[in-house]
Amino acid sequence: MTMHTPMSAPNVTAPDDAVLDALRAVVGPEHVLTTATHDLTAWEQDWRRRHRGRARAVVRPADTAQVAAVVRACAAHGAPIVPQGGNTGLVLGGVPDASGTEVVLSLQRLQRIRALDRDNLTLTVEAGCVLQAAQQAAADAGLWLPLSLASEGSCTVGGVLATNAGGTQVLRFGNARDLCLGLEVVTADGRVWDGLRGLRKDNTGYDLRHLFIGSEGTLGVITAAVLKLVPQPAAQLTAWAAVPSLAAAVALLGVAQRHLGPGLTGFEVMNRLALQLVRRHFPALPQPLTEQDAPYAVLLELSDPEGETHARAQLEASLTHALQEGCALDAVVASSVAQARTLWHIRECIPLAQAEEGLNIKHDISLPVSRIPAFCAQAEVELQRHAPGARLVNFGHLGDGNLHFNVQCPEGADAAAFLRAHEAAINTLVYDLVRAHGGSISAEHGIGRLKAATLPRYQDPVALALMRAIKQALDPHHRLNPGRVLADGQAPTAP
Repeated sequence: MTMHTPMSAPNVTAPDDAVLDALRAVVGPEHVLTTATHDLTAWEQDWRRRHRGRARAVVRPADTAQVAAVVRACAAHGAPIVPQGGNTGLVLGGVPDASGTEVVLSLQRLQRIRALDRDNLTLTVEAGCVLQAAQQAAADAGLWLPLSLASEGSCTVGGVLATNAGGTQVLRFGNARDLCLGLEVVTADGRVWDGLRGLRKDNTGYDLRHLFIGSEGTLGVITAAVLKLVPQPAAQLTAWAAVPSLAAAVALLGVAQRHLGPGLTGFEVMNRLALQLVRRHFPALPQPLTEQDAPYAVLLELSDPEGETHARAQLEASLTHALQEGCALDAVVASSVAQARTLWHIRECIPLAQAEEGLNIKHDISLPVSRIPAFCAQAEVELQRHAPGARLVNFGHLGDGNLHFNVQCPEGADAAAFLRAHEAAINTLVYDLVRAHGGSISAEHGIGRLKAATLPRYQDPVALALMRAIKQALDPHHRLNPGRVLADGQAPTAP
């Protein structure tokens, strides 16, 4: 690992033209975008289109050296920085606020696949590489990057790591954190930490890699990463099961784990309303079972090292046991890759269908799997008591305890008015119950700016103090993503 020494950076504030001139000198005028010359909607507006900020400028460096120079220039002129990847985040962590003072540092030009090591089973990519491109690079080498998200066609590796995103295969392979062996990071003062070592064992002090992963750009800017790969499975099969309740879905998970072991790589749950919204807004998508009105459906994925015949026998035996035990009402195994993709597409279309239905209240929560049925039963009762007629769209990664426990307004009601009247109270209701059941208010989306003011209510005070100390040590002037994660993390007054 090496550290590159930066230029000194006085803590002063300069006029906008000086900041922009310094940035243009680093990346070229064509890569410093302002509202005077460009439409910045793609960088200023969040994915859900609920919030629109105002950037001082959008800067698009081409490589790590330029990223470091941009950070130094912003530090020299007192300009706060918002690192941004594919802008697919859901908690306002990668979009500017409304102040017009923040520089959006877009990593999208850092797209190179730097290296693929077949023997070491690693892939080294730059932060702006789209996740799907990294998956394809692995596949082209006959290997597998087992990290899959609904936004994989637009989210970037840097953003995925900055938020420690999860996805559909966490059950077997873990979050993004578990699939990263090394990082390259630009620090808040413009130095470059070169930690791109593809080592699975490295006990040489504090694990800086894990510190930066999940920090949402508040401690440093990830510019490259070494990702773990695994051999391609000989076969992957997908099944769909209708189940009578969440308790039955948890029981089905237990059956699948006993029969399929580590081959079980995906286990998703979707409630009736989630699938009804998909049918309403994407009617061309066929839904697989006659039990379309079952309270819940489960999507299972089996990755098998032996082959399709063995995989199909294993999966069908598992589902037969589930039917016999009453934790499944009906089940089907996809007979082709195309059918499997259709089943997964139904699951991935749920957020899109929600967006088509109208504004909604999103929750990204995690709970012990054993507590999920009790939590949901209690939360549904409390939700109806508070807002009669509110519709619950409950789906997510049941295998790892992560639910997207979302709320739509009553049928025919004014969605914007419903959110104004109820969003804050519903969030408190859900988060209080999550805490009571031993869960977390953020499973894979992060905290960002959206939940920063909420975090102190649900996070341990000692943990918050340690986070503030780390932030102060690594970014003492609070230039990197200020106000994200730690709402009170504002820059101290300049001397």
